[in-house]
Amino acid sequence: MEVLKVSAQSNPKSVAGALAAVLRERGSAEVQAVGAGAVNQAIKAIAISRGFVAPNGIDLITIPAFAEITIDGEERTAIRFIVEPR
Repeated sequence: MEVLKVSAQSNPKSVAGALAAVLRERGSAEVQAVGAGAVNQAIKAIAISRGFVAPNGIDLITIPAFAEITIDGEERTAIRFIVEPR
């Protein structure tokens, strides 16, 4: 599954476009965020992408999950949003 990494500085509309493209191509995707600002941008991007794919008859659902990842040798907790059609 394609993993899109989102930071607090990510542009939600750009992420939404990338997410919509992955969803159309592969059918599902994961959005990964570490930190409150990144999670905020990720949720905005998912909401925007719902509008992008809705005209194609695709209704998105999102399943949140925790993931342990390593950044610069340090263990961090990320939130992964599994995005797929209903």
